[in-house]
Order: sequence, then C-alpha cells, then structure tokens
Amino acid sequence: MANRLHSAADYATIAVVSALLNGPALEPPSMLRFPAAFSLWLIFPILALAADWPQFRGPDGQGHSSATGLPLTWSESDNIAWKTPIRGRGWSSPAIQGEQIWLTTALDDGHSLHAVCINRSSGAMMHDVEVFTPADPGHINAKNSYASPTPILEGDRVYTHFGIYGTACLSNDGRVIWKREDIKYNHGHGPGGSPVIWNDLIIFNCDGTDLQFMVALDKNTGQDRWRRDRDHVDPERKSGHLDFALAYSTPLVIDVEGQPQVVSATADYVAGYDPRTGEEIWYSSYVGSSNIPRPVYGKGLVFVSSGYDNPVFYAVRVGGHGNVTASHVVWSTKKAAPLNPSPLLLGDELYLISDKGIATCLDATTGKQHWQQRIGGSFLASPVSAEGRIYLLDEDATVTVIAAGKEFKKLATNKLDGRTVASPAIVDSAIFLRTDGFLYRIERR
Repeated sequence: MANRLHSAADYATIAVVSALLNGPALEPPSMLRFPAAFSLWLIFPILALAADWPQFRGPDGQGHSSATGLPLTWSESDNIAWKTPIRGRGWSSPAIQGEQIWLTTALDDGHSLHAVCINRSSGAMMHDVEVFTPADPGHINAKNSYASPTPILEGDRVYTHFGIYGTACLSNDGRVIWKREDIKYNHGHGPGGSPVIWNDLIIFNCDGTDLQFMVALDKNTGQDRWRRDRDHVDPERKSGHLDFALAYSTPLVIDVEGQPQVVSATADYVAGYDPRTGEEIWYSSYVGSSNIPRPVYGKGLVFVSSGYDNPVFYAVRVGGHGNVTASHVVWSTKKAAPLNPSPLLLGDELYLISDKGIATCLDATTGKQHWQQRIGGSFLASPVSAEGRIYLLDEDATVTVIAAGKEFKKLATNKLDGRTVASPAIVDSAIFLRTDGFLYRIERR
C-alpha cells in the first residue's frame, strides 16, 4: 500500500543513524535511575530499536503492537525504568522513532505551545522547542488540553499539530522547517484529532461549530494541496439549532481493493475519501456530533462511533459509492458504545471500552456479544494491545490488563500517580505512559 510509513527495519536503521548524529541530551532528567538496565541499552542499542510507534495508536494507527516481554504488573516503585517530568500540560500520546520520543505540551495557559523530545533509552530531555505562541488561546473543555493531538514521526521529520493554533514540521534535531497558523475554525472544546500522513500529504480534520472540512497539506512545504467541505452535516447543526457540528476524530488511511481511502468520522456521518484529491467516495449517515474515537478497519468493515450524546456503534462495509447508509451498514449497537476511547480489533473480536468503564467483546463481523464486564473508572484514552493482552487506561492512571479472547479474564490492575487521558505507546519490551506530570518507561526489572 502506497501510504505506509517506513518498516520496522527501516526505522531501526534510521534510529541508529539518528542516535549517532543527535549528540548529547540537553539536560539530565529528574527521574528514577536504574544503571544496570541503562547499561544494557548502551551495550545493545539495536535490541531497543527494533520497532517504533510513530503516530497516534501506533504503526497501523489502530492500537496494535508487536512488542514482547512486557511487564504484567507495575507501580511507582516496581518495573519503572525511568520517569521524566514534562512541563506544562498536554494529552498528546508518545510518538516514538529510534531513540526519540516526541510529545507536545502547553505552558502559560496555552500561550506557549511546545514540542519536546525525550531520549528513549535514558529518559533525558533532548529538545524543547516553542512552536507557537497564541495571543488568545480561548476556552477549552476542562478535560482537554491545548496540546492534545499526537505528533507524527517520519524519517528525520516531526509533524506537530495543535488544531487551530497551528501545524508545523520540525527536523528531528528541533529546527522548525515550516509552520501554518492560518487554518481557522471554531473548535469549541479545543484541539483534538491528530493528523495522518499519506505519501507526501499530511491530512487532518477541521470540524468546528462554524466550518467543517478536511485539509491536506504538502508535508514538505506546508502548502494546501486540497480542501474538502463536509457535505452531509445536518443543516440544523450548522444553523446552531441542533447542538454543534463539532468533531475531533483522527482520520485513518486504509486499502480497499488495492486503492487507498482516507476514512474520516464527523458530525452526522462517516465517509471514505480519495487521499490524492479529497474526492468523497462513499458516506454513511448517523445522528451525532463531537465525534472523538478514531475509526478502525478490518474484515472489510469500518468500525465507528456516532458521537454525543447517545452514541451508536456501527460496522460499515467498504467498497460502496455514494450514500451507503441503507446498503452497507452491517450491524450496530447502542449497548456501552464509547464516546471517547477508540475501538480495538484483534482477529475476529472487536473490543470496546465505554467512558464509564464497561468493557465489551463483540464478534467483529456480526456484532454478537461474547462478553461485557464493568471495569470501573472513567475512560478517555484508547486501548492498545500486545502479546494477546489488552491495556485499558483510565483517567486515574490505572491500567487494567485483560486477556484477549471470547471469555473475559482480568490479568492485572496497575496504578500510577496522577491523572491521564493520553493513550499509551508500546514498543519492544516497554510501555510508555504519559500522566499530567511525567512520562514513564515501564519495563521488567
């Protein structure tokens, strides 16, 4: 498929070169130290560079990791390789390539927006770059941040996105290559959805109360390549008579019979677009707005949640054209549908975690429920998977680990200090988890 990012092997090679060229860290972190583990990373760097997590929800954008040897249990005093403080507030997930971990954060109540880079092996802060300085950041939802979209890493470039505050390309040594601050709309609750890369384009959603569109920028220059207005949002929403026409979802690029499509969920419908031109290929309608979960794809189906206030979860068959609402919706369910966390597809099973902490396992092709279990807690982060396990992270920084399968089995419950809504990243033998104060590397000791 033409839009794929580099392979794990490519990233490993890039990472080795990058580690040699980037030089020393800017400053040592204030963190827990474990010299024996750190020595092993120095002696065998290739072992720590075998895979990456270059975008929101990982290499395929759907929460899957090939990592092995992960810890099942951890705490503030157990199985923590390092713990690095992060200034400000941000809910972007860790984006990882080679020896670099990139995050975004906001200082001074959103007046100073930064991209920060942390060394993957040591946890040392490598770069801290002020990218944008909004004069009037405005109001956002109390659970959101001014730095919530996750960066994308590709080669020696770092693509950061702060919604209406700006989009920028940096080099992986911290230099700003280009930036845009003129893509404006009323985002309501603040920045949310992350961008996606396809070939030489960076694509993201812009769904506000006033304007609703998608945009593709040339990733090398930042210039517009195409814009696509949303054509099927209920006119009552656009007029302000029916809630807001907001959405905060992240697009997903998929392959349909050898052709690329970018799937995007917005208020009142989900659609597939040609990433080359922005032309709409198909759409399927529902009722809802403020959509946050990223769609997932498999079994020839796109899985999507309709959004606030009463979510319905849908499975839509791809391959159609035009309005496919009546012909291609295979199944739907209202029971414990998520408002915020993205779904997770593993084999024949689809896993959901609702905002109120109800986990559900469904047959992906039929929607038949295998099990449903109350986990407890409040969930905004999206689940991730590795080694046949599913990691469910709640707002109190508690991770419930369950076994993938048609029968519910809880394996562990792990608590860290602080609060979080940032989805974890899993690479090699480590879990990278961000809270409101720190970035953790969780690994067996």
